Amino acid sequence: MAFEFSSKHIQEIPLDNLTSENFLIIAIEVARKLKWKIFSIREDGFIAYTKMSMRSFSEEVNIKILYKTVELKSECTGIQIIDWGKNKENISNFIYSFNEIKDSFTIEELDQEFEEIKPIFISKEEVILTHSSSSIKEKITGILSIFKPTHGYFITPIIIDLNIVVFLIMAIKGVDIFASDSDSLILWGANFRPLTLDGQWWRLFTSIFLHIGIFHLLMNTIALLYIGLLLEPRLGKTRLISSYILTGIVASATSLWWHDLTISAGASGAIFGLYGVFLALLTTNLIEKHLRSALLISIASFVGYNLILGLQGNIDNAAHIGGLLSGIVIGYSMVPSLKRNDDLRSKLNHIAFATVITIALCTLIFKSIIPYQFEKYGSLVERFVELESMALEMFEMPESTPAEDLLFEIKTRSLYYWNENKKIINEANLLYLPDPILDRNKKLLQYCELRIQSCQLIYKSIEESTDDYSSQITETNNQIEAILNELNIK
Repeated sequence: MAFEFSSKHIQEIPLDNLTSENFLIIAIEVARKLKWKIFSIREDGFIAYTKMSMRSFSEEVNIKILYKTVELKSECTGIQIIDWGKNKENISNFIYSFNEIKDSFTIEELDQEFEEIKPIFISKEEVILTHSSSSIKEKITGILSIFKPTHGYFITPIIIDLNIVVFLIMAIKGVDIFASDSDSLILWGANFRPLTLDGQWWRLFTSIFLHIGIFHLLMNTIALLYIGLLLEPRLGKTRLISSYILTGIVASATSLWWHDLTISAGASGAIFGLYGVFLALLTTNLIEKHLRSALLISIASFVGYNLILGLQGNIDNAAHIGGLLSGIVIGYSMVPSLKRNDDLRSKLNHIAFATVITIALCTLIFKSIIPYQFEKYGSLVERFVELESMALEMFEMPESTPAEDLLFEIKTRSLYYWNENKKIINEANLLYLPDPILDRNKKLLQYCELRIQSCQLIYKSIEESTDDYSSQITETNNQIEAILNELNIK
């Protein structure tokens, strides 16, 4: 099954009575007439780029002269699924203009001009080197090829495969494939401040390979595929994997700093890191000048859209921003080594430097996080549950229990334990805790007060041997039930 990442249109036309040399010269004149930017000319054709428009950022037009025919291909730069008919229009305009001017040249003029441009021809190998991402896209011809490592596209499919394998193992172990529950995510290594800061630092790494559901995995796979095809041919295997891991760790640390009790997982922080790297490179001369504007607008639009989307909630925008910013820093830091691409020492020095940057950023983030007093709070909660259990023992007494014993139980035990639990909650409120827990403490305090009110009403009802308090008891118990339901939801 065919699978395309960017829209394109291909058409073959006959050479007719023209030689390949004659056709090349006329085609160059047509490209100039259409105001296309000619990037590279070779003996069997050339590559040109159209201007940006409302329908497309830009298209790459590849003219390739074969034996008796010419292949005309127009393809969107980067990865653009819909071209709104622009690629077909480019080819149609070329053919129309070609037929319009081809008879205006003499054979002598065409031969002379061919000799004049021969010195600027580049080899086919140079075309491949300067259009590495395009050559990689040509190899992705089907769904299965997305997951298969190949030259220039090696690390990206491995990361994709690893994410999918982890997801499948989780599914086999019983984790919901549509919306993983919190306990499962924590068990499999999600990032969670109370645990990560408690010494489980490995969660900063493992969380970037976990996904909360199949839709989450699909969206991240597409985004990773997009940037991987553009970036890996330019960075190589080592730089790409180090950028992915390091920016992913910074993204996890940023999420940790921003969120109190959020369980975070997913590759999106690391993916935003790769986008940050590419944004940095697009502001340098390492990317071909004719591609910079189109790709910069395309990548910036993608990043901006996803950051705005993240404001809607349930999306860890803190991780996105942390990954993006760290990616930009790492991207600029690798510029010197990319200029000396064959220098192994320069490459290793960059990776070491990027690692130091990551450690420094994470250290700054962690130092700015004041640890919550979860351990002390946990002890208080355990004591609260213990006293609550004892306070509720009055409801376990047999119906035949004498009234005096019931009154004694309520007065000396139940009321005492509920008042003690109020003290525990007030003590807990003095601890440094996140707002959601403090809000929960308010509900627990209301719960204790309602329990005390219920006990007092039951005490009066027994002491006075009357049913006059029944409606009040029922109303109070309903309020207790409502608070318990709210606490369970939270």
